Amino acid sequence: MTRKEARRYETIKDLLAKKIDGTEAAKSLGLSVRQIKRLKIKVKLSGAKGTIHGNRGKKSNRRINEKTIKKARKYLNEIYHDFNPLLAQEHLRDDNDINLSKETIRRLMISEKLWQPRKKSDAKKHFWRERKDNYGEMQQFDGSYHNWFEGRNESEVGLEQCLLLAVDDATGRPTKAKFEYNEGVIPVFRFWKSYLEANGAPLAIYLDKFSTYKVNHKNAVDNKELMTQFQRAMDQLGVEVIHANSPQAKGRVEKMNGTFQRRLVKEMRLAKINTLAEANIFLEKIFIPKFNKQFAVVPKKPADLHRRLDKKRINGLTQIFSVQSERKINNDYTVRFKNNYYQLNEIQPTTVCKKDKVIMEEHLDGGIKIALRNNYLNYFRLPERPKKEIEIKLIALTSRKPSNWKPPFNHPWRQQFLYKKQPILSATNK
Repeated sequence: MTRKEARRYETIKDLLAKKIDGTEAAKSLGLSVRQIKRLKIKVKLSGAKGTIHGNRGKKSNRRINEKTIKKARKYLNEIYHDFNPLLAQEHLRDDNDINLSKETIRRLMISEKLWQPRKKSDAKKHFWRERKDNYGEMQQFDGSYHNWFEGRNESEVGLEQCLLLAVDDATGRPTKAKFEYNEGVIPVFRFWKSYLEANGAPLAIYLDKFSTYKVNHKNAVDNKELMTQFQRAMDQLGVEVIHANSPQAKGRVEKMNGTFQRRLVKEMRLAKINTLAEANIFLEKIFIPKFNKQFAVVPKKPADLHRRLDKKRINGLTQIFSVQSERKINNDYTVRFKNNYYQLNEIQPTTVCKKDKVIMEEHLDGGIKIALRNNYLNYFRLPERPKKEIEIKLIALTSRKPSNWKPPFNHPWRQQFLYKKQPILSATNK
């Protein structure tokens, strides 16, 4: 019997002894007169037990079936041992027809020592930035190196892979995700070319100034020139690039990376995904649609601010998303690029002079193009380095084939200048 129940019993005894009336008893216990009457009858019949609630010691009518609990414990230990409570609850419900609340699953996992309750950490506080109003107004972009395949098929995919991820700021939706081996120029360009073809161009892209970890990561190939190339490509497309000085500044995509590391790794394990190609199909067809359906938020305004690209602009993406480097034409009309020599043909779409500066374009399909004044020059690759640079006695390469024709002797060009300067006669010669 609790103190509260003991106090009630003593008060009801005084009521039965007529030391107090029902109104005084009700006021003393904070109950209504009707409740006092019921307690009085119970105490008369059962004594002190009359003040104890009738359901005490009985099993709840809403209790969970023991077989269901036992089954849930079995799956938690055998399959979902490293899942968090929410993810485990979803899979027990969807895959095993066990419908328990997240809190019940959490208590079961704690009792089985599969989940450690965590205290709230006193992390450094950062100001919360309000979401953008419209879908497509800003995309947060990041790459996350992680052991996504948990060591499966390591000989082919390596120990760590890079997940490139774009998250819409207004809705919190992952708009595109793709696995690559690294976060270099070519993978990032492939990612955004595909994004723009499917969705159009967002108004802005929010990304970090690439950290030392990413630049010096063992998988990194050309990260050091990524920002220069990416900035140039986005300037051509009219997309604003916003640089975050800390990971917390673009917290939505950083948080999404953490969520994917907890969820996607387990989902791919259950689906037996072992290659990058399989993982990218799984991301696009299954994981992201399901994730967005469950977690995406409704933006403040319904507009989609992506700028759709017409056919001409889509065709131009091949040139925009190429790795571009400046080179100078040698005296023998060759261009050296990455230890290869390219000989320019005699016939060109525009006039080409020695020492002209050209743009070498490395396209995503591996092709090389040489651009000068918005024209692609004709060339062939030399099998080996020229033994000695020869100065060709051509002033320029032109669009017309040089002619051997010479004007005849009576041609106006060969005549003396008609308006030859006449000598000035002095006055003494008159």
